[in-house]
Parts: sequence; structure tokens; C-alpha cells
Amino acid sequence: MDTKGRLIAGSHNRNEFVLINADEVARVTSVKELSGQICQICGDEIELSVDGEPFVACNECAFPVCRPCYEYERREGNQACPQCKTRYKRLKGCPRVEGDEEEDGDDDLENEFDIASQDRRDPHHIAAAMLSARYNINHGSRPHVSGISTPAELDAASVASEIPLLTYGQEDAGISSDKHALIVPPFMSRGKRVHPMPTSDPSMTLPPRPMDPKKDLAVYGIGTVAWKKRMEDWKNKQNEKLQVVKHEGYNGDEFEDSDLPMMDEGRQPLSRKLPIPSSKINPYRMIILLRLAILALFFHYRILHPVNDAYVLWLLSVICEIWFAVSWILDQFPKWCPIERETYLDRLSLRYEKEGKPSELASVDVFVSTVDPMKEPPLITANTVLSILAVDYPVDKVACYVSDDGAAMLTFEALSETSEFARKWVPFCKKFSIEPRAPEWYFAQKVDYLRDKVDPTFVRERRAMKREYEEFKVRINGLVAMAEKVPEDGWTMQDGTPWPGNNVRDHPGMIQVFLGHDGVRDLEGNELPRLIYVSREKRPGFDHHKKAGAMNALVRVSAVISNAPFLLNVDCDHYINNSKALREAMCFMMDPISGKKICYVQFPQRFDGIDRHDRYSNRNVVFFDINMKGLDGIQGPIYVGTGCVFRRQALYGYDAPVKKKPPRRTCNCLPKWCCCCCCFRSKKKNKKSKSIDKKKNEVPKHIPALENIEEGIEGIDNEKSTLMPQIKFEKKFGQSPVFIASTLMEDGGIPKGATTASLLKEAIHVISCGYEDKSDWGKEVGWIYGSVTEDILTGFKMHCHGWRSVYCMPKRPAFKGSAPINLSDRLHQVLRWALGSVEIFLSRHCPLWYGYGCGLKSLERFSYIASVVYPLTSIPLLVYCTLPAICLLTGKFIVPEISNYASLLFMSLFIIIAVTSILEMQWGGVGIHDWWRNEQFWVIGGASSHLFALFQGLLKVLAGVNTNFTVTSKGGDDGEFSELYMFKWTSLLIPPMTLLIINIIGVIVGISDAISNGYDSWGPLFGRLFFALWVIVHLYPFLKGLMGKQDRLPTIIVVWSILLASIFSLLWARVNPFISKGGIVLEVCGLNCD
Repeated sequence: MDTKGRLIAGSHNRNEFVLINADEVARVTSVKELSGQICQICGDEIELSVDGEPFVACNECAFPVCRPCYEYERREGNQACPQCKTRYKRLKGCPRVEGDEEEDGDDDLENEFDIASQDRRDPHHIAAAMLSARYNINHGSRPHVSGISTPAELDAASVASEIPLLTYGQEDAGISSDKHALIVPPFMSRGKRVHPMPTSDPSMTLPPRPMDPKKDLAVYGIGTVAWKKRMEDWKNKQNEKLQVVKHEGYNGDEFEDSDLPMMDEGRQPLSRKLPIPSSKINPYRMIILLRLAILALFFHYRILHPVNDAYVLWLLSVICEIWFAVSWILDQFPKWCPIERETYLDRLSLRYEKEGKPSELASVDVFVSTVDPMKEPPLITANTVLSILAVDYPVDKVACYVSDDGAAMLTFEALSETSEFARKWVPFCKKFSIEPRAPEWYFAQKVDYLRDKVDPTFVRERRAMKREYEEFKVRINGLVAMAEKVPEDGWTMQDGTPWPGNNVRDHPGMIQVFLGHDGVRDLEGNELPRLIYVSREKRPGFDHHKKAGAMNALVRVSAVISNAPFLLNVDCDHYINNSKALREAMCFMMDPISGKKICYVQFPQRFDGIDRHDRYSNRNVVFFDINMKGLDGIQGPIYVGTGCVFRRQALYGYDAPVKKKPPRRTCNCLPKWCCCCCCFRSKKKNKKSKSIDKKKNEVPKHIPALENIEEGIEGIDNEKSTLMPQIKFEKKFGQSPVFIASTLMEDGGIPKGATTASLLKEAIHVISCGYEDKSDWGKEVGWIYGSVTEDILTGFKMHCHGWRSVYCMPKRPAFKGSAPINLSDRLHQVLRWALGSVEIFLSRHCPLWYGYGCGLKSLERFSYIASVVYPLTSIPLLVYCTLPAICLLTGKFIVPEISNYASLLFMSLFIIIAVTSILEMQWGGVGIHDWWRNEQFWVIGGASSHLFALFQGLLKVLAGVNTNFTVTSKGGDDGEFSELYMFKWTSLLIPPMTLLIINIIGVIVGISDAISNGYDSWGPLFGRLFFALWVIVHLYPFLKGLMGKQDRLPTIIVVWSILLASIFSLLWARVNPFISKGGIVLEVCGLNCD
């Protein structure tokens, strides 16, 4: 797109489209296209009819409505005029709807949107037809109903001469074109529209011949002796090529056949599964089964041996233990078949990157999302963008889209500085193959960079680059300091134009192409990947759906501009740590055998800047190294929100391709009557299939065309285009012909002949705030709405469509990010995740009842159920952690007097739990320190964040009380681990702090009781004491977080401790377990007082 590096702003609903000269000194204002009538529903200009007159929808009151709104109202609405309520009559050239009056004469309208009339059509021709039909209808040109090829009225290259260049609404010949504001009106030249698509392409192959299912196949040459002979010749030809490849090697000059068998190194599978060794996994499975048996015996004993004098405590404990067992089963069985994977990057290069030829690797659009530059520092976002631009992938195949959902000028200016620095940084990275390619983390490495590279050129250029980066940091930090004080009149751009995003809640959509347009190259003259700034339109009264809405806007705008078949989304603080990460993903996505069914490739999250002890389990190693490997052996890992490469077609809500089943074998050894039954059934099936084929008028898929066998080319089969008419396309994807055309291109690419003007207009259109209305966006298409954890919901919907995902763990972590190391921030992050799970649990998409009878596997469903019900564990956990203190204060216990059988049962249960964890750590490669931190934070988070999320979710769903989305802070400037000791008060700290204090008081009271009562009371005390110490040890990281640095104690902690200690001391004095409930018992003391 040639935008000359200028910012594009506009609003489809308000009919505005402005290109701002931010690099020139010129006054620019927003100019509206005021010529003609405006539709009172969508805001578009009303086009001309076939007769050259303005289109009139209602003949009674002439209420201004455009043709698309008129047709939509007749098709989907109440079929009446919004003003006078008169029923709309069918106008000439419009499709007939139910309830229309009968008319004389025939009106041929079946081919008005001629998409499904021909079989197996090329997606590029389909896209051309859709765009042609839409544009011609909108602008008064009569559509061609005879076929798909519509002759262009004007040459596409003449668009530039017809775009008016306006300054304050008037064209000035004395001003050069680059100093004008470029306004592209929605309809040019009154009834004439530039056709954006080529009319024909001679290079395209003709579609296969349609065959009549009633006729014998021999008529077409299929099934005859000649056909069989040609089949055998074709197979022999393939075998000869195979022998040459195996014995003499492959020579590109000899064979150019696309059907060459995949037997050489470059045509082998690009990845393989590595099952866990049986010596590790088989004992693990046996222990799981043994644990189930012990659990059954444990509950049998617990239920049959109640504690009569503490029945309530016993009942609560049993209920909690049953829930814990159910949660463990949901979490455990998805880990039954864990696997690992290995990729072959050399095979990928041999297959898709041949010498002397352009790279055949698929294009990738990379999405970076940011909201608040004060919480997500621009320097961190800049490092993420630089690592993307310097990735080891063909530059013409990468496009980076940065979504600024806060419309902050600080982010815009920082991205402008980043694009300039990228011209120096990208060639340096590729010249010396450095890792990582985020400059902040590369220069912060505490390694001897001269150890493997002793080239003086490298040393000299590295030092120069470090100076350049320090200057870049100074400029970025200067922008941040300047942005802390906002001017009263808002921000102003360099040319004096007010920043369009001064009002965060009310601003037009903005697009800026920083890199990738003509003339912008790096310092060595090489091409750079595209870098595009996007800020979607926001208006009051619209629900913008937070991050999920921003991601869907990026999906649409990228489809219009670059339309790569694969998408990578990363958070602004997750940089690419492995420059070959995209190649790792392509080993799965582009695998010709298994790649077609993969919807996304998920990478594990790894983090920088975490303290050595990982106090709050920020690394989450148990989940990423154990649970996700288990899911990969079933249907694939869940989507975790970042570091994920998607297949664009899967995001569009399509079902996964179905694997063809081989034909059933027949057997002659069956009785004759059985064969007759089988034949009768097969005849029925054949009749049904023939009727279906007759309706669809399609060639049977299992019969290869004669021409294709001979030439070695497979027939084009695009079911989506043949089964879905234009109306359903618009209802599903919205009313953008360019975007709808892009959805038909499975291999990506822009429709041929599409002009800059049409693409710019559509790009602004698809990010308008009302585009998703009355469409399937957020319901079946794109990121799914309805939860703050849109990632889990989106992945779940894809798995329900039959897709499978892949977990890729390269030796060098693909992505690294920053995590909140402060206790309060960490609890707020977990609160947001748990709240999203509660929202899914209370919605129609809950895995307990959604998606049965589709492609979701049972064990995969178990994992999704576990991911949405875990916040419910907070109530049993809170009760269970309170029971030890109550038992110590009252002298009661939840278990009756323990027998030898009970002792053996309890000891077996504790041992089997420990052995299960040890075996998991063994095959998952997780250390005991990481496992223990995970156990501790499970108790901390469950007693605080999960509990609050449960109540907030109930209030939101039942009472409509909404909660605000809190952006997690992504960095600190006060030194390494400075935030670790920072105390931030939040109500989330109250429940675990209360648990900690009452258990400490309970331990003190219990020990005091044992000391005063003598030796006999120490035996019963042991069980209660062990129970309370188990809670205290799990809450120890929380206690350290409350203490902050060792030299100070927050005042609020002292106040809470005194208050709670006083309450429970009075409670203990009231209960007083040392005094018998029947009254004071007088006994002889044994001393002779006389």
C-alpha cells in the first residue's frame, strides 16, 4: 500500500476518510463527502439506480435508504419503511423475498450473486465476482448475470487520477499533491465505479468437467479399459521418478513435476512425535490406578466412620475431600498420554526454499496488542516489535500489526522511532545471527560475547549498535516523560493537526504504514517487513469487547492489507527469543500430511526478570511442562492468549477438514442371504448419494478427473464458496466485499487488481465500531466474546469444530515475557483469569453441556471442564484450611480415634500422592522447587483470587454488576526485583491473611492446652497440629510477601493482626476447651492440707 508513510484516519459510519501529512507543515481538517443524499441507517451515500436516477426505497415517503440497507431490511428485518411503516415493494434488480406480490414476466435473479452456480471454482475468480457484483450494484451499474467474468468499466491503474485531492474542501492546482489531504469518497463519478479486479486470468486452469450422475462413467472415459491403462502408466511414471530420486539424487533441472513422491530428505515429514519412554510413563499410569483404588477405600472409611461429637466438622471435611478428588480426576486423566515433539527445520528449508527460486514459505501476520502505555511501557513494546522485524523469515512474508486500543499518541510516536531504529537493528541481527533479537535483552546478557565471535568487525559494530540503542532509549524515555503531562487542548501532531485519538472513548479508526511501503529500506538497501499501526474506531454507546474486539479488528484489517494464511499473536511484553520461532510453527502448519487439521501451534510461556526463588510461581512450569504435554497427546493444548500461531481459516469458524475413510472390504465367505442384505443396504445408500449429488451437481470426490491424473494436478475443491451464498457470507463476516473475498483464499494473498484506494477504504471500514453488528464476529468467528479470558473460549470453539492444536517446545524458548513479581499484581492477574473461567462456566459455552456430538474428544473436554471449574475449589479450600484452627481451639477433630487400618490407609494415601508427583516431575522435567512453589500458590490463589472471582462472576451474571479490566503492570524502573518487596494493599489479601493468623493462634492454643493437660494430650494433638502446620507452610510465601523487606513491617498488617488475634482470643476464652461442658468437677487434690 502506497500511503507515503502518512497516517490514515476515518470513520465508515460518518463517511470520513482522511490521510494526514504528519511529515509536512500543512493544515489538515476532516472533510466530509456531502454530495448526494445520505442513507439514514448506515450513513453511506445513496447510489443511482439502473435508470440513472437516485435510488428510492419507499415510494410513499421517499425516506432516504441505500440499496444494501433496503435489501437487508427486506431480507432480515420487518420489511417495512422505518419512517412511514409501509411495506417495501420489490424493486427492479432486487431479489425476491417471501410475501412479495406475483408479477408478470420472468425476472432472472438466481445469478445476481453468482457464487455457487459453477462447481470447483478458483477462489480468485470467486473473489473477483463478489467484488464486482457488490461494487456494480452499489453504484448503479447493472450486474452481469451470465457468468462470473464482468468486464471492467475503467482500468484499475486510473484510480489515482480520479481521487480528488482537497484542501479545506477545495481543489487547488497550485499545491502539490503530497500536501493535500486525501479524501477517498465512497462513490466516485456518480454511477461509475472502478472495477478493482481483473476480468480474466489466462494462467488459471479450467475447472474440471461437470459429470451427470445419471450417465455411466464410461461415457467420460472413467472406469474403462483405457482409463485403467492410463492409470497404470501414471503410476509407473511416478515409480520411475522415485527410483531416480532414491539412487541418483534429485536434480531440479530434470524434474519439475509437482507430484514427485516425497522420498528425498526435503520431502520427509517436517516433524514427529516423541512419546514419553515406557519406563517413565507406565509406572506413572499404574500409580494413578493405584491411587484411585486407595481413594475409594479412603472414602469408604471416611463415610462409614463419622465423628458424632463433631458431626458438622466431619461432614464439611468429607464434602471438601470429595470435591478435591473430583478436581484431581479432571486434572489427572488428560495427562494420561503425554507426548513431546521434534521439528526438522532443515527439511522445511529444503522443501520450500530452493536455490535460485523465491521462497515458498507461507506468509505470517503478527499481532501485537497494547492498551495503556503508562502500564505497558513503550520501550518494552518497541523491543517486541524489533524482535519481530528481525525474525529469521523472508521479509516479504512478514507483516507486523500493532493494535493501540488506547489511541495514545505516545504509542504512535514510539512506534515511529522504532521504525527508524529498525533500519539499523534488523541488518545487524541478520548479519551476525545474534540471539535474542530484542536489543534490551540482548545487551543485558551477562555472557562473554567475544567467546564465539572474535571478528573485529563484529566487535566494532556491536559497540556502535549499543550506542545507537542507548540513544534510542533516551528518545523513547523522553517521549514518556513528555506524555505524563497532557496539554489542555490535547495532543497536536507535527503538522499542527490535532491528534485524532485525544478522546479515548470517541475517535475515528487510524492506520499508519510505517514500514513496507515503497522506498523505505534498511541501511544496507534491503527490504524490511511491514510495520502497521492500527487503532480501531471507538464511539460512545458501542460495546468494544476489550482485547477480543481489538484482536478481531486486527484479523479484518490484516485480511484486507496482507491476508497471510497464518497469524501470530503476542502480548506487547512477549518478545521473540528464538528467531526461528515462525519456522518451528511452519513445520507443523505446512506439513502436507497432518498440517491441514491444525488450527494453532501454541508455544510455552517463559519469563525474564523473575526472582531466583520464584516466590509466587510466576513461571507456572507445572502447567506448561506437564499439563500441556498431556493435552498434546489428546487433541492439543489449550490457547493461553499469547505466543500462538493460528491458521486464519480456523479463526473464521470453519470446520476442520474431514479425513476420507477408505472403502469397506467385501468378503466372499459370508452366506448368500447376508450378501443380499448388504447389497440391499448399499443400494439404498447409493440411491441417497445419487440424490444428494443431483442436488449439489458436483463431481464425486473419490473419482479423479482424467486430465488431472495425466497432468498430475489435483482438482480445485472449494466447498465453502459453493455452499455459502453471498447473503450468508455477509451475515457471517460483515458487509465488506474485500474482506469476504479474502476469506475464500485459503493460501492468502490480495485479490488481483485491488487498488490502494479500495483497500484503504475497506481497511477503515472493517475497523469501524459498528461493523460487527448483526454478524457472527465474537460468536462463531474470530476471538469469542463473553469472557475476559477470551483465549480459553476461542481455543475451545476451535476444538469443537474438529480442529486439533499442537504444542511446540523448541530447545531455545520461542518467546519470553515479563511477569508481575509483586504479590498484589500477581493476585490481580490470577483474579482476572479465574473471573474469565467463572464467566465461561455460567455461559452457554460451558464445556459441561456445550459441544457434544462434534469434534471435541472426551479427555479434551475433561481438561476444559477443569479449566473453568477450578475457581469453585476456593470454597472447599477455604473451609478445609479453617478446620485445623477450629479443631485446635475446640479440642475436636474431623477423624475419629484412628485404628491400625485407618493409619495404614492414611499413610498409603500420603505416600501415593507423593509418588504421583515425583513421577510427574520425572517425565515432565520439572524440578521439585518449581513443583513446591506451584503447590503453595495453589493454596494462596485459591483462598484469595479464586474466591473473589467466584463472587464477582456471580454478581456479574446474576445481578449485572460489571467489573473493570485491570491491565497488569509490565515493568519497573527501580532496579532488579524492586517490585518484589513493594507492598500494595488490596482486599485480596484479607482471606489468606485471616487463615494464616487463625492457624497460628490455633497452634499456640493447642500447644498450650497440651502443656497444661499433660503427656496424654500430645497424641491427639499431633493430627490437629500437622493439619494446621500444613496450611501455614503453604501460606509461607504469602507471609513473606506481607513482610516486604526484612527491615520493615507494614502498619496495616500490625492492625489486622491485633484485631484478628483479639477476636479469636475472645472466641477461645468463650469456648474454653479446658473446662468440661457439664460444669465444674471437684476432685481431691491429693495433698494433706492439715
